[in-house]
Amino acid sequence: MRQLTVRTRALLIMVFLTVLTLVLAGTAAYLLQRVETYRTMDDSLARTVTEFIQLGEDGNDPETGEPWRTADRLIYVGMQRTLLAENESMVAMREGNVRQTPNAQQPVRLENDPQFLDWVLAQDPITERRIQTVTTDVSTYRAVAVPVQMAEDDSHTLFVLAVDVEAGMTALNRTFLTYAGVGLGAVAITGVVGWLMVGRLLEPIRRLRQTARSITETDISRRIDVHSRDDLGELTVTVNEMLDRLETAVTSQRQLLDDVGHELRTPLTIVRGHLELVDAHDPDDVVATRDLSLDELDRMSRLVEDLVTLAKSAQVDFLAPAATDVDLLTDQVFDKAALLGDRRWRQDGTARAVVPLDAQRITQAWLQLAHNAVKFSEPGSEIAVGSALRGGALRLWVQDSGAGISPEDQEAIFSRFARGTNSSRTEGSGLGLTIVDSIAQGHGGWVDVMSSPGHGSTFTIVLPIQSLEMLQTARPTAPTSLTSLTNPGGTR
Repeated sequence: MRQLTVRTRALLIMVFLTVLTLVLAGTAAYLLQRVETYRTMDDSLARTVTEFIQLGEDGNDPETGEPWRTADRLIYVGMQRTLLAENESMVAMREGNVRQTPNAQQPVRLENDPQFLDWVLAQDPITERRIQTVTTDVSTYRAVAVPVQMAEDDSHTLFVLAVDVEAGMTALNRTFLTYAGVGLGAVAITGVVGWLMVGRLLEPIRRLRQTARSITETDISRRIDVHSRDDLGELTVTVNEMLDRLETAVTSQRQLLDDVGHELRTPLTIVRGHLELVDAHDPDDVVATRDLSLDELDRMSRLVEDLVTLAKSAQVDFLAPAATDVDLLTDQVFDKAALLGDRRWRQDGTARAVVPLDAQRITQAWLQLAHNAVKFSEPGSEIAVGSALRGGALRLWVQDSGAGISPEDQEAIFSRFARGTNSSRTEGSGLGLTIVDSIAQGHGGWVDVMSSPGHGSTFTIVLPIQSLEMLQTARPTAPTSLTSLTNPGGTR
């Protein structure tokens, strides 16, 4: 059974249940109808016997108009007045001999069944008047023997009425043979239709198997089309979501390996080259090489931390949204940003609202923008930090009056390791704005930039309220925490 396909097993179970239902229903109906047929036979016999007895007790001989004088005459008239069904018959016996029989057209002939006549002779001619079952080699009967004796007739006579049970059951058996034939046809049709339906129901699983076979390490973009909203449709959606997570994980892993291989190679080469060329007998050269190596190691450490953050941004648990007081969050971010550099810091508006978001990640992104503003502006210049609810979205911004960004660089600066044309004046991994953009996208938002060379820049994290509300229901909640974060580092 285990070697059979799911389709075959499902079809066999369906056919088995159909056959079982038909057999149970047919057997129950047949037995009930058989019992009803027996009851009808007995009712017919009892009614005929009652009529015969009433004829003998209340009637007169229609020829003489006088009371009945002999049993033969009473039985003869009784037979003439009894309308027999096709499967019924009667016989009168006296002293072991058949005295009277029904007309020759009656198909059931009791006088031709010796075993039945022996049963009649064995009946007590005085007391017997019970309906009994008589089984012979010819057939099975339901029969009753009525003793008849007149005052002027000394001989004991038995008037016997019988129903041929097997003949009576012929129509019933024929009906249920037809039922069996129709049932077999229904099972065959059920098998064909079931085979097609089960195949259609299992189609998503077949596509799932084909898709799983087609997925390789280099191509995991295949997805299964969803054609229904039933359990298999939900399974297909779940598998597609799993493939999305798998593709994200593989892509993030591949991107991480590419980034690490690309960005760490340079500082490692620099450290190795200086260590190979250092003059161990020259203290100044040793100190300079040590300082340079430590600086490169610090840069690699920041790079690794940024890469890890970006790798986590693709995971489901990257954010822990909770109800957050934006007014309080703005004050705390402003206080932290004011420690990043010697600038004229200004709090440019505060949104008074409580919205679901990850306060730690938003603080990290907001401080990253503030850190960039410090690095790309002159000491003593003004930097504004603010928040507002506008246009159905929460807006968090940092505005500086620094070097600005050229229009051709404004899209590229959000890519990994991208730097604008003015980035030569500062150090960094080139992942800062990429992390900010990932945090914004994780909240269902984005980052807007308004800038022109020489006139400063304004970076705004735009978080639609509707996306934040969906985020609250889709992700597990965690307590709001506005604790201080480490210096986010990085550059545009």
